[in-house]
Amino acid sequence: MRRKIPSLQALACFEAAARHESYTRAAQELALTQGAVSRQITALEEFLGVALFRRTRHGMALSERGADYAAQVAPHLQALEQDTLEVMSTQGRGGSIRLAAVPTFATRWLIPRLPALKALHPEITVHIETRTRAFMFADTSFDAALYAGTVEQVSNWAGTQSVRLLAEDMVPVCSPALMGKKSALTAQKIAQLPLLQQSTRPTAWRQWFDAAGVAAPLAMSGPCYELFSMTAAAAAQGLGLALVPRLLVEPELLRGELVVACALPLKSERAYYLVTPERADERPALTTFLSWLLQSVNQPA
Repeated sequence: MRRKIPSLQALACFEAAARHESYTRAAQELALTQGAVSRQITALEEFLGVALFRRTRHGMALSERGADYAAQVAPHLQALEQDTLEVMSTQGRGGSIRLAAVPTFATRWLIPRLPALKALHPEITVHIETRTRAFMFADTSFDAALYAGTVEQVSNWAGTQSVRLLAEDMVPVCSPALMGKKSALTAQKIAQLPLLQQSTRPTAWRQWFDAAGVAAPLAMSGPCYELFSMTAAAAAQGLGLALVPRLLVEPELLRGELVVACALPLKSERAYYLVTPERADERPALTTFLSWLLQSVNQPA
């Protein structure tokens, strides 16, 4: 069955004209005549059965339907151009991976290690967007996801397969100033200090105090932050203690901006996984990426 897709030339002319709201400037950008741009847009309007532009006293302006269509078309044309440039640059030898990732893990753990991937496999390009919850791969262009969750959450992600990468063992950290001259704080002392909360781990402090056998009525009170990077930054500024995965604050610990307040870790039920859709056509670039990830798990950045 023939697809209901207009010509690429017509879409390119429309996108440029919509962006400039000018046939003349679109023609200059595309190295075409104004008449050629006008004819392409007229053909597109006839194909759609919708007026995309309206005439004004000052020239042309997008119609309401035209503005909606332009917002939908532009990202698809950009993605098509990007895919084409990648194929041209690698001459078909490599490939790109579109990765969904929890933000702090991507920023703190993955990205510092990407230069090593580039050195070993310069033909592979990794694109990263943030996602914190499960989604349907069929509804997106993602090839894989770096996801933080429990075994149950990962196993309930329909239509996917996963590989466990790292455990999420959490430690209490704070600024050196909050520690004072002490080398460590007891759980009882920590219970009396301001506790920074993580919105995605609302019961983490309570679990930590339960494991330590310490009563902490205020375990779930205190300023709340959405990302681990925010919580770590707040702790470094002396706003309180943060309970965070150690692997995500190694740079601050090395620089002395944060210190481990107590050596008692919280063995979290959560871990970091690479999740991929179940499908028969395994992509070589994704296979290489997974292999590299597994080798990188126990190596410093």
